[in-house]
Amino acid sequence: MFEALKTQPADKILSLMTAFRDDPREDKVDLGVGVYKNAEGQTPIMRAVKAAEQKLWQVEDTKSYTGLAGDAGYHDALRSLILNDTVSKDQVAAAATPGGTGAIRQGLELIRMAAPKATVWLSAPTWPNHPSIIKYLGMPMAEYRYFDAETRGVDFGGMLTDLDTAKPGDVVLLHGCCHNPTGANLTASQWQEVADFLKAKQLIPFVDIAYQGFGDGLDADAFGPRHLAKTQPEMLIAASCSKNFGVYRERAGLLMAVSQDPAKTPLNQGTVAFLNRQNYSFPPDHGARLVTMVLNDEALRADWLTELEGIRTGMLTLRQTLADALRQRTNSDRFDFIAQHRGMFSRLGATEAQVEQMRQSHGIYMVSDSRLNIAGLNAQSVPILADAIVAAGV
Repeated sequence: MFEALKTQPADKILSLMTAFRDDPREDKVDLGVGVYKNAEGQTPIMRAVKAAEQKLWQVEDTKSYTGLAGDAGYHDALRSLILNDTVSKDQVAAAATPGGTGAIRQGLELIRMAAPKATVWLSAPTWPNHPSIIKYLGMPMAEYRYFDAETRGVDFGGMLTDLDTAKPGDVVLLHGCCHNPTGANLTASQWQEVADFLKAKQLIPFVDIAYQGFGDGLDADAFGPRHLAKTQPEMLIAASCSKNFGVYRERAGLLMAVSQDPAKTPLNQGTVAFLNRQNYSFPPDHGARLVTMVLNDEALRADWLTELEGIRTGMLTLRQTLADALRQRTNSDRFDFIAQHRGMFSRLGATEAQVEQMRQSHGIYMVSDSRLNIAGLNAQSVPILADAIVAAGV
């Protein structure tokens, strides 16, 4: 049996991590892996999460399973955080998942079960795991234009033109905020136009929201999903707590199926629970429990909000500092888009050869498509990166 297996392509980011680790240069800069890092290059445990963990250690009295869909309190806490009061509880079916990737996978499984002929439309570019999972599941897939390589902004006209060819019942995967890998986001008015377009075309939105709170703030970052939830007949949402709560290794995610008709929710809830059972049975609970405790405790929530805001504004400062450094070095505003982007990532617009040159000459490690992790920078490495970008002729 095993001799029939084929070697799978290496993950580019994991390969990049290995190359960075093996590089002996002390001034090397890791802008590849998609995790938040502070100025010291560490991914810290957030204060409120640590406090919740200490409390949980004292009061937790069982390690028994939760329900197939996870804990209902976790569903409620995340639903409120993401959707606020745009829909009622009885309009949302939810299932805890192993991280945002698990939510994406379960959402795609639901689509395949309910509408096997539906095409899933992805932004060009998108997070590489999106097309990888869809291809593995054997589902129809197509791309819509999203990133304008010239302006480094959203090609909104191209997006709507491409989606105009979608057929009723097709699914459109949208990044809720902080687009990965480009950092270019839809404006509020564009979200409203997209909502009208999707409804008129009878397309189903599937929102991946993994960075709420990292862009313009918790509420601003959730504008798109909230507007869709109150305007679309139905939608799916895949949420992750890895970034905004820092619980990467605890794998806390959530899939939500939202319907304007509450009568459909029991069937939807039974379906997402069934899908959990077929995949991994009961979902993990530790990270979900910590998130629930933080969101439901007034003091912990306030401390979490303070730290999250510090993370967000710190990344905005790094963006502006890098944009200013490049403006000074090039006497041009062509890199101002870096300050306008939001979230952890920006796509620089460099060629693979230029990315390789920056790695060879300056120890700058970023993904070959020139996606850079802003959170991998600090005050000392910004000038190194700016010099490398200029030297490479980006």
